[in-house]
Amino acid sequence: MIIVNLKIYKEAFGEKAVKLAEICRDVSKESGVRIIVASPAVMAVELLKTGVEVFLQDYDEYDEGRFTGMVSAKQAMELGIKGSILNHSENPKKKGTIFKTIKTAPEGFETILCVKSVGQIEKWARRAKVSFLAYEPKHLIASKTASVSSEQPEAIKRAVEASGGIPLLAGAGVKSEEDVRVALKMGAKGVLVASNVVCGKNPKEELEKLVKGFGK
Repeated sequence: MIIVNLKIYKEAFGEKAVKLAEICRDVSKESGVRIIVASPAVMAVELLKTGVEVFLQDYDEYDEGRFTGMVSAKQAMELGIKGSILNHSENPKKKGTIFKTIKTAPEGFETILCVKSVGQIEKWARRAKVSFLAYEPKHLIASKTASVSSEQPEAIKRAVEASGGIPLLAGAGVKSEEDVRVALKMGAKGVLVASNVVCGKNPKEELEKLVKGFGK
């Protein structure tokens, strides 16, 4: 599995986001690797039209009612958006809010809960009822020279062991076939990527490099 987080990079506004979604769709079909686009809420429904699998980048602790500005997992699910990232290091939440938010997710909605340390997994994250944990050391996110796989491969392994059976994804600086291969070797089920693909000169080539790490 590869999560391509569009964030709100200028390279992923409007039609540029649609083109990126189409690339993700095509590479997924060609390789057989599940590739999900994590979209800003304002673009998510439009990107669904491409046929790619779309998740949100975040959702909130209220599913309906008088809560202006909130993003509802219930509404997302009804529109065909079947999952979301939660607690990314660029948009962190308090632990209590995280557990409250997860409870609003309807059946079948996949939450990818981000953590920045193995300690967070051990202390509380593995008790969360989520589909995936995502281990992303904050200082390596968007690194152009290093990655979680090159700098902390054993930490990925410890994170997998600490997860209590929840499938784990690895992210932060992931940019190569070798990064993916190492993450999978350490027990991860997939990776999260962002700038290397979204802001790359040739996003399709970058994605094709990554899927090779799955042996595809």
